[in-house]
This record gives sequence, C-alpha cells and structure tokens, in this order.
Amino acid sequence: MKNRELAKIFREISEYLEMEGVRFKPYAYEKAALVLESLEGDVAALYREGGVKALKGLPGVGDNIAKKIEEYLTTGKLGYYDELKKNMPVDLDELVRVEGLGPRRAKTLYESLRITNLEELEAAARAGRIAPLPGFGEKTERMLLEGIAFLKQDRGRFLLGEVIPLARGILESLREMKEVEKVETAGSLRRWRETIGDLDFLAVSGNPGPVMERFVTLPGVVRVWGRGETRSSVRMKEGIDADLRIVPSESYGAALQYFTGSKDHNIALRKMALEKGYKLNEYGLFRQSEAVAGETEEAVYEKLGLPWIPPELRENRGEIDAALSGRLPRLVRREDLRGDLHVHSDWDGGADSIEDIAEAAMDMGYAYVGIADHTKYLRIERGLDEKRLSERNGSIDRLNGTLQAAGRSFRVLKGCEANILADGSLDIDDEALAELDFVIAGIHSHFKMAEDEMTKRVIRALENPHVDILSHPTGRLLKRRDAYAVNLGKILEVAAKTGTALEINAWHERLDLSDENIRRARETGVAMVVNSDAHRLDQLETVAYGIAQARRGWAEQKHILNALPLETLLRRLHKA
Repeated sequence: MKNRELAKIFREISEYLEMEGVRFKPYAYEKAALVLESLEGDVAALYREGGVKALKGLPGVGDNIAKKIEEYLTTGKLGYYDELKKNMPVDLDELVRVEGLGPRRAKTLYESLRITNLEELEAAARAGRIAPLPGFGEKTERMLLEGIAFLKQDRGRFLLGEVIPLARGILESLREMKEVEKVETAGSLRRWRETIGDLDFLAVSGNPGPVMERFVTLPGVVRVWGRGETRSSVRMKEGIDADLRIVPSESYGAALQYFTGSKDHNIALRKMALEKGYKLNEYGLFRQSEAVAGETEEAVYEKLGLPWIPPELRENRGEIDAALSGRLPRLVRREDLRGDLHVHSDWDGGADSIEDIAEAAMDMGYAYVGIADHTKYLRIERGLDEKRLSERNGSIDRLNGTLQAAGRSFRVLKGCEANILADGSLDIDDEALAELDFVIAGIHSHFKMAEDEMTKRVIRALENPHVDILSHPTGRLLKRRDAYAVNLGKILEVAAKTGTALEINAWHERLDLSDENIRRARETGVAMVVNSDAHRLDQLETVAYGIAQARRGWAEQKHILNALPLETLLRRLHKA
C-alpha cells in the first residue's frame, strides 16, 4: 500500500514542478510514480531487504528519488513534498482532473483568485471571474464548468485499475490465514465494472474472530465503520470503503451470487426462482424451508435451469434469456490473445527498447507484438516523421532477422499510431504507411468539434486504405473527460465496409470502447483488437482490463483480431 501512497506523492510533485515551469524533473517524478504503481511487490519490503541500493534498481529510480522513498518509508513524511505544498496550498490532485486545467493554469488561478479546490473553482467560474484572466476567456470558463460537472457525476467512485492492486493486497493478506477456508471479491469489482464504488469481500471461516481482527487492522485502514462476527466495514486510506462478510460454507455460493450482483440481474433471478416455486436469497435457494442449493454458484444457477453465467455479463442485458436458449457467448479469455498491437517503444518517448519489448512479449506467451509509435504531430511524445519511421523499421527488420536466426518463432510487427488531423487526413505520408505491417489511427487533439464534423473526420480516416485500426475510438478518459461527440453508428457502418477494426484500449483510464459499444460493434460485424497501449513493459499486463471489458461487451475470441495466429491476422489486415 506504500506503493500507491508514494506514487500519489510523486505524481503531485511532478505537477508542482510543472506548475513552476521546471524542465525534465517533472517527467522523472511521473516516471517514478508509474513504476511504483505497477510494482508487484511491496516497496517497503524491497527497502527492508536491500536498502537504498535495492530502490535504485527500480526502473527510473535514481539516487535522489530513492532517498526520498527512504525518507517516506522511515518517517512517514517527505519534507520536499511538504515544502512544495506549503508554497502552493492547492488541491492539485482534484484540480488537474478538470479537463483543460493543467498545473500551470492552476497556479495562475491560485495567484489571481486564491482558488485551491474544486468548489472554489466552480464558484469562480459561475461568477464569471475566470474569463477575464489572461489566457482563459469565456470559452475556457464554459469548458471548465463542463469539466467540473462531468467530474461530479463520478465522485465517490474509483477506477478499476486504481483498486485492483488494493483488493489483491487485501485478498492475499486474508488468504494467508489458516482460519480462512476461502475468500473472494464480490460486487462490481468481480463484474469488472469500469469504476468501483466500494470493495466487497466474501469469506468462509470456522473461526471468524481472528479474520475480522486482521481485516480491521490491515495497513491502510483509517477508520472502522463497524465490526462484528460476520461482517466488518472499514475506510481505506485511498478513500474507498471495504466490507468483509463471513458466511457458512453451505451458503457461500448463494452469497457470492447475491453480493456479486448486479441488482437488476438478481431481481430477474429471484423472479425466476419464484415462478419455479423457489425462494432465492443470500443464504441459498429454498423450496419452502428446505435448502436445495447454495454451496456453489453453479448449483444455484443449475437448479434454476440455467448454465453458470460469467460475472461480467450479470447486468440484466439479455444474459438470462441467452442462457435459457443456449446462446450465451463463449467469452474471450486472456489466454486467447496471440499478441498486442499497440506498444510504444523508446523511439517515440516510451521507456523501453524494441528488443526489451519483444522479450517481455515472448515471456507473456505471445507470438507477435506490434510496435505502434506515435507519428510526427505528437511532438510531446517525440512522434516519428517519415525518416525516423523508416529508420525504426530498419531496426525492427534487423531484430526479426536475429530472432529468426536464433530459431525463435516470434515476430515484431512494424506499425504506428498515426494522428487523425482536424480534416480527417493523417499526419504521415501514405508512402511511409505502405511500408508498415499495420497502421493504427487515432484522435489526439481538437476534441470539441461538432458531432457531424467529428464523424466526417473519423470516416475520412477509416476510408484511408492504409488504416487498419481506430485507436481509443471515442476519446473518453474515465472520471476526467467525456467521449467526444461522434455518431458511432455511422462509424461502425463505415468500419464494417472498410474492414477497419476498432480498438478496445485496455488502459484503465480509457477502457475505450465501452462495454455497450463493444456489443454494438459485435452486432454490426466490426472486428476489434484488445491493446495495452503500453508505454512501459509493466503496462503490457493491463490487457487484462481490456479482456474484462471485451467480456462485458459479450465479445468472443472470433471477434478479436489479435486472438488470431500471425499469418491469419496479416491476411485480415490485407498485409500478407
């Protein structure tokens, strides 16, 4: 849990430094934050075992940052961070989530209007006090109000990728206890919802006292809302509440089904049970007072005449009718993926070399990996122009030659993530695109266009014969930015005609396509690709979020292009 605390601190330090116009240092702290967030082990344990030297072995952690980690781990404070906050007492974590409000603008607002938090920002914008400031204006003021309204919709909810590490840590702590027979997550986390309101855990134990003691004294618990023999509730330092329920073994399956939800799915099941003469609740499935099922979920569903329904589908969106008629999809699985087609290398500002990416992809069991570096419009990402793209292609060809000579049946694919400009053209020549194994195109600017304009812009890109995949198709950033205005129905129609695939971007802030739009693409016959959009090796594993999103959208293996063998994939992309 110290990992996430330090990551949050380093990210804020990066923002404070950016606010002051400091060069280079913000990136170093941002990189350290990302490394700590994705670190599988406990950074505190790493320090105990190897001290500062072990910390310096982490990617992107030099002597300066390692000593700051040591200071926080040994004292619980970081003087440098406290000094920055003292000099600029604003809630940066809250303010920079507002679309269009970066650290430097936050500094201007503090110095001009003493705005320190979201409430003060909204009050100033509604009073028209922001528009007159240099560099703002009425349009920006309106945009800030829209961004604030969007943020307020999801207050109290947490991104899936933010809470998964926390939930896994709690599970590991409970599973190591001899008193715990079994324990699982339930609720929206088990259904892999994009955002999570709270954490639910369900356990079986014949001696619940020590289990509850462990739960309410977990590292990171800041408040105990309630403690009992069968249920306890706590608030974690991250701000999210967590509940633990302990149930009898004979009721475990019924309780797991009940507390997994969703509410609408459960209501439909209970109605179905009543029609069959049963009563269904968290204790079991009963005929009068006799329990006929409850120990496992499978038994509960079977007694109702249903196959087991995967948690990701339990939203009452037709899954029960599909189960009754034998039409439940055979959902795509993580092990079905043969490769990842959206990975950024150090050629465009990513953290890792193509050689290291290839090794990591092979370790994951992939048959191929696609290097999709940004093209030249994104200068902040060191996007490649035609000359550098050609040079990078040459390095990939040489690497593939080396792999082939070593008898390794793995291939690195030459790709790019080209930028769709405001008029729908791409920022790289067609001649350069023709040299690639695949082309991804995406929108990275001008998000506020009218729906008709934006739709025409995307369609023009899809009609470019070199474009194979549309990345993060709606441009949304969860809890930060809504999707841009676009007619997705028309986009799907054109994609079906051109054979262009739509991406399911697995980064937890995007998860774009949404589950509803994945189902629309599936029903329209549009192929999809589950990609990590990784900028570092550890981010390759985020495909798990994309697979979960695909499953929530009823996608099967046949709907996912990068679940195909290499040669079949290349034929589908018209590149064989």
